[in-house]
Amino acid sequence: MQRHLLRRRALLASAGLAAAAPALAACGPDIASDEDAGASHLLKAPDRTEGEITIWDRSGDLFEVFEGVIADFNAKYPDIKVNHVAVDIDAKLQNTLITGADVPDGVFLDDAKVGGFTDYLWDLGDVLAPYAADIAPQKLDVNTVGGGVYGVPFDLDPGLLFYNATALEAAGIDVDAIATYDDLLQAARDYQAAVPGSAPIHLEQSAFLGQLQLEMYASQLGTSIADADGNLRLDTPEFERILTFLDTVRQEGLGTRAEYLTPTDIAELDNGNQVFYPWAIWFSFAPQQVLTETAGDWRATQLPAWDAGGARSGAMGGSSFVLPKDGKNADLAWLFYEFLMFDEAGYTAVWGPGDVYPEGLATSIPSYTPAADPAKPLYSGITALGGQDLWTVATEAGAQIPGGTPTPAWWTGAVDYLGNDVQRMLDGDMTPQEVLAQASEDIQTNLVDRQ
Repeated sequence: MQRHLLRRRALLASAGLAAAAPALAACGPDIASDEDAGASHLLKAPDRTEGEITIWDRSGDLFEVFEGVIADFNAKYPDIKVNHVAVDIDAKLQNTLITGADVPDGVFLDDAKVGGFTDYLWDLGDVLAPYAADIAPQKLDVNTVGGGVYGVPFDLDPGLLFYNATALEAAGIDVDAIATYDDLLQAARDYQAAVPGSAPIHLEQSAFLGQLQLEMYASQLGTSIADADGNLRLDTPEFERILTFLDTVRQEGLGTRAEYLTPTDIAELDNGNQVFYPWAIWFSFAPQQVLTETAGDWRATQLPAWDAGGARSGAMGGSSFVLPKDGKNADLAWLFYEFLMFDEAGYTAVWGPGDVYPEGLATSIPSYTPAADPAKPLYSGITALGGQDLWTVATEAGAQIPGGTPTPAWWTGAVDYLGNDVQRMLDGDMTPQEVLAQASEDIQTNLVDRQ
């Protein structure tokens, strides 16, 4: 389970997600007449509640969570049979959609990949309309391509600042005083003075995860590497500011350079050398299931802001549910996802205490704001976080995430340039300005212009 969860949370992407083949003719639900061909891409809610659906999810923790909700779904829809199949989606989905053979009715998909498959997916604008005003804007934005909405938003993954409360208290560091990234730098300097040889702030060594974290920082500033039209907007003052912060951590020796939850990373977390981890909420998995010496010492708070009074969170990762046009019963699959995400019985079963997560699914929060009500927690005290009420911290952070843009189909390919160049900067081989100039040129030439 650990290996799978890390892979899922990291949004590991296969190459070539931009589908070059023309859109397949839909052979799923008949939703429009020939006279209404302009709306033929829009899924309509079914006027039936019986049939059979095939749902693809990855194996692992979330597969088991969704599996456990099927009985609740069938209590409401007893005549819809759910075939829930564990699939290596990265390896299988693209070819399945292109060939049109054995296409599932619904698929769990990383937000970063939705934009590469829209030719093969139903536009869900109509069925989501009753809920759209109550969906986190960032999640609705990342699923919107060319005016169509192609995913049912699942989780919201707000960025948080995780910290070793025990170690910081012993060093006399007041976490409540960290309001900006400048404050974080000073707190790291103070901790290093109290604990010589420590490197308090996590510096991500994976090119992919480093780029994903970079987008979290950019999200706080209301930007991303591509705008709503897919145009590159990397070489900007906002990204220069972020990279300068990371380069300062490197230059001053304030960072532990390690890949997320590899043995080196875990060791430095457990020995008290690495005490600040700006990351998505899914880092909570570490104290719950990975850390041994410091489990119970960690807490979470809002990210620092870039400027006083600025946003204290940004989005990092996330997934949604998509409905392929060639799925035979995609309209019935919509009822399944509608239940999971927008019905109180469904989202309570997903995020509340259960067999897989006895204290609740505390690695994300719902993207549907009525389900993410700070006053109505679906999970509360997390033992591995010293009993902290992570729900309140996360929902308050999630409410501060600015809106976003759809992830361009070339985002994963950009790791070969931007992600790798950020790592070269952390090696001391490039300046922030050189990273932005070089990566922008390479991404534009090798990815954007070749679409």
